[in-house]
Amino acid sequence: MTEKFEAEMRKSLLTLKQELMDNINSQNNSFHSLVSSADPKDDVDIASDVIDREMLESMSSQDLNKLRSIDAALSRLNAKRFGICMKCGKKISEARLRALPYAVLCIECQNNDER
Repeated sequence: MTEKFEAEMRKSLLTLKQELMDNINSQNNSFHSLVSSADPKDDVDIASDVIDREMLESMSSQDLNKLRSIDAALSRLNAKRFGICMKCGKKISEARLRALPYAVLCIECQNNDER
């Protein structure tokens, strides 16, 4: 893997990380606004608020998992282990890494895991 490609991936991962941090912050603010605005309502409003809260919590959980994956990818970059499949040890294609910079499996292993 070339230094140029590593720099490109580092930039991509840092950009994704910042976008996620902004999204998590926005969701957190939305959640707090929703909770603080809760007042006695009818059953339909209460059910709607519960669904909104659960959706925001779920989105935050997904974003936090993605954030952990990005941080792990940055650590692998620093350790010179980036782009190596965690399952078979082969190189992950640059095309796959460009599409999913925090990928830990090559396309073959990913396909096998999905079956």
